Amino acid sequence: MPALSTGPGNDTGLYELLAALPTQLQPHVDSQEDRTFLQDLFGEKSLHSLVKIHEKLQYYEQQCPVPVLPSAGILADDLAEELQSKPMNSEIRELLKLLSKPHVKCLLSVHDTVAQKSYDPELPPLPDDIDDDEDSVKIIRLVKNKEPLGATIKRDEQTGAVVVARIMRGGAADRSGLIHVGDELREVNGIPVEDKKPEEIIHILAQSQGAITFKIIPGIKEESITKEPKMFVKSFFDYDPNEDKAIPCKEAGLAFKKGDILQIMSQDDATWWQAKHEGDANPRAGLIPSKQFQERRFALRRPVALVQPQRNSSRRSYEGTVERDAEYGAYISGLYIAGLRRSFRLSRRDRKTNKSMYESKKSELYDMADVPTYEEVTTYRRQHGEKYRLVVLVGPTGVGLNELKRKLLISDPQHYSVTVPHTTRAKRSQESDGVEYHFISKHLFETDVQNNKFVEHGEYKGNYYGTSLDSVRSVLSKNKVCLLDVQPHTIKHLRTSEFKPYVIFVKPPPIECLRESRKNAKVISSKDDKGSAKAFTEEDFQEMICSAQLMENQYGHLFEKVIVNDELMTAFSELKMTLKKLETETLWVPVNWTHS
Repeated sequence: MPALSTGPGNDTGLYELLAALPTQLQPHVDSQEDRTFLQDLFGEKSLHSLVKIHEKLQYYEQQCPVPVLPSAGILADDLAEELQSKPMNSEIRELLKLLSKPHVKCLLSVHDTVAQKSYDPELPPLPDDIDDDEDSVKIIRLVKNKEPLGATIKRDEQTGAVVVARIMRGGAADRSGLIHVGDELREVNGIPVEDKKPEEIIHILAQSQGAITFKIIPGIKEESITKEPKMFVKSFFDYDPNEDKAIPCKEAGLAFKKGDILQIMSQDDATWWQAKHEGDANPRAGLIPSKQFQERRFALRRPVALVQPQRNSSRRSYEGTVERDAEYGAYISGLYIAGLRRSFRLSRRDRKTNKSMYESKKSELYDMADVPTYEEVTTYRRQHGEKYRLVVLVGPTGVGLNELKRKLLISDPQHYSVTVPHTTRAKRSQESDGVEYHFISKHLFETDVQNNKFVEHGEYKGNYYGTSLDSVRSVLSKNKVCLLDVQPHTIKHLRTSEFKPYVIFVKPPPIECLRESRKNAKVISSKDDKGSAKAFTEEDFQEMICSAQLMENQYGHLFEKVIVNDELMTAFSELKMTLKKLETETLWVPVNWTHS
């Protein structure tokens, strides 16, 4: 496209660019109707005239023309008087008639008014009380409306002077470029501040509107302006600066909620970062606690022992009873689906005499995520042909995860799938290896456990059962969405660039709704070997609510979506919609998932 120039005489100007636009845009326009519209639009005579006037004005503006005389009106009167004494002819008569017309006189009057006006900037007068032996002083005047000034101050511990502690990126002080970190503040609107506390000075600034005059002694080293790359983080906690006693200036703080995406504008201060909400048109940054500082504070608040909900079972059904054939599979309308577990849930009294069903890989590396603060993120959208993201479902026993998984599998068995589990128990006559289970020896199972090849594993009636990482990879390699139902502490093990898990927490409704929705449902009990179906008890409801609260409190920062399973079809519709967006929309993911 031709380059834009501004003056007459150049080869290509705005006028020429306008004339060339229809031809250059033609390859990008499909319909004849659009081509005709563009031709009519850019061929409009009035538009061409406006562009020519624009170029002429811009050219003369660059020349900075200076009026020859500031009194064109007086000059016109003198000329008319002189012409009166000359022999009259047609030209003189026409000129005298022209000069006497009201609109010409008004035009000359406007010329004189503009020519006599001074357009140089007017600086505020310097104060009269500046001592000759005083250090170099800057007098700064800023216009402040309702927005904060965008600077914090502190008292220097060595000199006692009030100095600028930080400049908030995008604030009024930052945009002015006149105030810098380390500058000493002497006066605000003529009020000396040497003997005032920083809180008193902040109050003066907060009460000031319009122009504010500062008397400042520049710091020895001015803050260097560095262009930091854009950094975005996802917050894992709620923050209200008004409730933070440690923040240096509450008015400068930035409030946010768990799950918000923040753009980090500055990390110059190890304790207080500057940030703004992603997508916020306001360029002004606010203070937030740094990752390291917040981690220390959270670590000090943590109790001695965290109560972790142990799931000694897999999921239970509340949509009536489901015919179960194996420990880890189920028949649905005559179709056997591996990976849908039968219930191994133990009652509270049974837990005292039974081993925990599931364990998962443990590592100090993953335990670092137990102190949730921020996680650096970037945008990600699945490309065509790329493997689907792993879908992880989490929820307390009895909440209905199996029912939601079954409905997804039935709705589109070519798109959704579950893993085939491993077991050490003997293969039954009607079973096939790799269909109901992968049947392996106890020695191989234990070796794979040592080599961290299982997402989770456990023992039931003397046999091992488990979900392997390879079984997850197998589903994803078939270009299917893998639905995985795991314990919440297993999520950290799966949060890798390979799986890019999307974690959905299925939550029970309030206990009143829970009683109503499950009043006619049955749950498969583990109290006997027959796996008989029994109704939910009040103890079951209380335990479900309690377990959900513990999961959300401890692992809620890892949940991308929360679905309340009050009515099954409503929850299923919400789940389907969520998974559709997951495959088509751009979402935020940990930055190391895309830069590994």
